[in-house]
Amino acid sequence: QDLSLPNGTPVDTSSPASSSSLLNRLQLDDDLDGETRDLFVTVDDPKKHVCTMETYITYRVTTKTTRAEFDLPEYSVRRRYQDFDWLRNKLEESQPTHLIPPLPEKFVVKGVVDRFSEEFVETRRRALDKFLKRITDHPVLSFNEHFNVFLTAKDLNAYKKQGMALLTKVGESVKYVTGGYKLRSRPLEFAAIGEYLDTFSLKLGTIDRIAQRIIKEQLEYLVELREYGPVYSTWGGLEVELAEPLEGVSACIGNCCTALEELSEDMSEDFLPVLREYILYSESMKNVLKKRDQVQAEYEAKLEAVALKKEERPKV
Repeated sequence: QDLSLPNGTPVDTSSPASSSSLLNRLQLDDDLDGETRDLFVTVDDPKKHVCTMETYITYRVTTKTTRAEFDLPEYSVRRRYQDFDWLRNKLEESQPTHLIPPLPEKFVVKGVVDRFSEEFVETRRRALDKFLKRITDHPVLSFNEHFNVFLTAKDLNAYKKQGMALLTKVGESVKYVTGGYKLRSRPLEFAAIGEYLDTFSLKLGTIDRIAQRIIKEQLEYLVELREYGPVYSTWGGLEVELAEPLEGVSACIGNCCTALEELSEDMSEDFLPVLREYILYSESMKNVLKKRDQVQAEYEAKLEAVALKKEERPKV
């Protein structure tokens, strides 16, 4: 079914398909799912770069494809975080009606002091890899021209500079048209979605804060247990008659340490990242609704301008 924006602009939601992408499919060795795909992307090999002005991390982005839109079957380029951010912004601009997967947060997460530490870099690498794989699996976003440039261009800075002036002018134009304009009424469907997202984000934020506090208290308790356990072993060496029960208590404390450490790791590595993704996705959804409101505001403003001109036109 054909779709269109409120101003009548048609929206193409179909996937641009080429003979290569439909007929000449390749089953890639790295595809663990065993599915046949015509585009496969991985992010690996993080490297630290130290320059005079800044220090940053780059990641190797490897692409294997059989699509006719690509000149070569395989590419390997290096990208830093701000390049991934550029890609996401371009996808939001060119595909305003689609929900763009979120990026991992730019700044250091709570509990991590060094953003160049091996643990933090690996966590970010996995998140960036997931980000690109979600775009690769999308039937529309994976055919975006900016995504193609991101995967293939050796020098991405040249593409970043293109269109900056035009983008600024368009942004100022939309801001001028919609600035200070209040929507007459948001459709009930989108109003309900907006209210649900606000409540959902609030509850997720509360859960996130509670989880962060639980993990912090667990780690503090773990430190105390590790200091407390050896005391019983030392005590057992001094009290021969009580050696066996004291060693038993020491062993129990050691088991508690192991269990608490595993529990903290599970929350930090499995629970919190998923929770943060839900929060980031809800923010992405809110941005899509804001863009929809901007289109509606621009449409209503133009309707009012046309009506005003009709009233001012002298009667013949």
